[in-house]
Amino acid sequence: MSPARGQRVCSSVESYFSSYNMGPSVFPPLQPYKTGLFWFLTEDSERFVQGPAVAGTLGPLESPGILKPVEATDDAFWDQFWADTATTVQDVFALVPAAEIRAVREESPSNLATLCYKGEEEDENARPLAESLLLAISDLLFCPDFTVQSHRRSAVDSAEDVHSLDSCEYIWEAGVGFAHSPQPNYIHDMNRMELLKLLLTCFSEAMYLPPAPESGSSNPWVQFFCSTENRHALPLFTSLLNTVCAYDPVGYGIPYNHLLFSDYREPLVEEAAQVLIVTLDHDSATSTSPTVDGTTTGTAMDDADPPGPENLFVNYLSRIHREEDFQFILKGIARLLSNPLLQTYLPNSTKKIQFHQELLVLFWKLCDFNKKFLFFVLKSSDVLDILVPILYFLNDARADQSRVGLMHIGVFILLLLSGERNFGVRLNKPYSVRVPMDIPVFTGTHADLLIVVFHKIITSGHQRLQPLFDCLLTIVVNVSPYLKSLSMVTANKLLHLLEAFSTTWFLFSAAQNHHLVFFLLEVFNNIIQYQFDGNSNLVYAIIRKRSVFHQLANLPTDPPAIHKALQRRRRTPEPLSRTGSQEGGSMEGSRPAAPAEPGTLKTSLVATPGIDKLTEKSQVSEDGTLRSLEPEPQQSSAEGSPAEGEPDQAWREQRRLSSASASGQWIPTTDWILSWKSKLPLQTIMRLLQVLVPQVEKICIDKGLTDESEILRFLQHGTLVGLLPVPHPILIRKYQANSGTAMWFRTYMWGVIYLRNVDPPIWYDTDVKLFEIQRV
Repeated sequence: MSPARGQRVCSSVESYFSSYNMGPSVFPPLQPYKTGLFWFLTEDSERFVQGPAVAGTLGPLESPGILKPVEATDDAFWDQFWADTATTVQDVFALVPAAEIRAVREESPSNLATLCYKGEEEDENARPLAESLLLAISDLLFCPDFTVQSHRRSAVDSAEDVHSLDSCEYIWEAGVGFAHSPQPNYIHDMNRMELLKLLLTCFSEAMYLPPAPESGSSNPWVQFFCSTENRHALPLFTSLLNTVCAYDPVGYGIPYNHLLFSDYREPLVEEAAQVLIVTLDHDSATSTSPTVDGTTTGTAMDDADPPGPENLFVNYLSRIHREEDFQFILKGIARLLSNPLLQTYLPNSTKKIQFHQELLVLFWKLCDFNKKFLFFVLKSSDVLDILVPILYFLNDARADQSRVGLMHIGVFILLLLSGERNFGVRLNKPYSVRVPMDIPVFTGTHADLLIVVFHKIITSGHQRLQPLFDCLLTIVVNVSPYLKSLSMVTANKLLHLLEAFSTTWFLFSAAQNHHLVFFLLEVFNNIIQYQFDGNSNLVYAIIRKRSVFHQLANLPTDPPAIHKALQRRRRTPEPLSRTGSQEGGSMEGSRPAAPAEPGTLKTSLVATPGIDKLTEKSQVSEDGTLRSLEPEPQQSSAEGSPAEGEPDQAWREQRRLSSASASGQWIPTTDWILSWKSKLPLQTIMRLLQVLVPQVEKICIDKGLTDESEILRFLQHGTLVGLLPVPHPILIRKYQANSGTAMWFRTYMWGVIYLRNVDPPIWYDTDVKLFEIQRV
């Protein structure tokens, strides 16, 4: 692009923002569109007369009717579209309705083209307008005295200077790859924010495409912006990342400081987070991630690493490897996620941020694209600073149907973390930070917190969360071999879940329900085989509820019993009962999880893949390494879950072993029940009961024990060495990237952005196809 042409493009973009009172301009000012801009191009003047007026704009003109194409050389006509008064961004949205813009596009496309290109020289080799716009925005994001502080005594006064400066010297905030923290500047932050909003608008093409099963198609706007064509890609990426991770909403810690001073940095941080996650929208299932070699030397983004994806933002993110950079990122995200949890003696005295959903997507992207970062997170107990806020959000949102997307992203992150051994080990740290949650009081570890919250979600969440049950229990299975000591509260919660899931009416209600029982039995087996010594509470709870295991072993399979169970299903609308869960009192200062207010806006989400598509099984070797297990295409797995070979095979097998009623409702059969009942992994638990129950009963009779603590003391000193079956290999179900979750993340991300950008309402009342806008 020639300097002269570049200056014109930058001028036109800059004028768009200077009209919003965004501070001093470094370009020759152009004036904003006058009121009724698109009326001129399509409709008669009566609408202009009746519409809102802005001082200084043109008054009523002679009615031109539906205009025919106007020559670009007719300056007298085109000059009418500029006024000498400044308006705000809200004025532009109010005075130039989206419907009128679309009317121009449909009825007078040549006039719209002329308006966009007026002044432009004819050039066959010229860039498309979209590329020119994105490059101009990128230039403006590093424009001295407009969005960054000038390093020179005299202000930049020409487009050539803007194009020649090294923007790596103007990164917005200290952090990854940049040590200098520039002085805060309100005007610069506001200008950056408006430019980032414009970028989001450019990138929002994804909203107008229906969700497709294959997510390989990339967004051309994002693709160009994050390519080598954009010379500012690296400083832009680091500016966005550092701005988000360096933000401290609490400031100096003065109570009510957010009421005394307006925080102009938070809107910028929100937009930076949104632009960052949109530019990182990349399907990792279709690309090769750089090799993780564990090196911690070299530059912030070492060129020695194998080349990553063509998307430079994803590439840069995947190549960060300095420990100090990881620490900066992790501490920043943890600080912001923990912000809504801050409790003080003065109500509402601390500022609460609202962009935690964007932060969770960013954390997911970091872990998914940069395995070195994931290993760093799990290397110390710092991961718990991420875990606790996620559990807080999950518990708080469990009754709110407008926040089902938040529930999914939180569970997905925990599923990803649980695939690593270190996560299970870190959960053994005592939980001492008492964040008020609507859960029973307990004394224990972070593992207890996780299981108690999961129990609360399963037993008191809304029905749309039932597809997440598999994921929740898979997380517990993954960490169970490493849990050294569960509290009595937690042990009772696990046994209550088994009791609820193993009733005949629940087992026979749906083709997949028995999987939940298999997961829980696997949890008990892992703890008994690998962590028996410290888990006397769980062993005691298993002994107390031994009848549940005997009932499972003797599960009826005859048609009359099936019919009786189905009759009970029709009489019992609630899937789970809290009877016997021993709730107890909730934490002091907590509030019950509340449903959404009627009329709350929410966006629809695509369905998530089943747990067999979300994960792949790996076996833990003796040296601690993981060995991926090949799926067995011709049979069901040992736990009774569907075969993982041909996609439709499991469904065909279910259809063969069951039948459908005239209404299409699924009905279990004797053959179907027998197909998985024989695979219930009850051997270890039955052996434990066979050995310990007589001993406990004898002690109770001989010593007249009625005190629970005495029995627990006996179990603590007991042993089952040599009495249990040979320990089974530990199976871990690790998250695997797939196009289904990539599509889900895209839908969720843009839904969040749509709902969070209401001033101005950029996408309101447009033909969005990626999701539906619904009211609770």
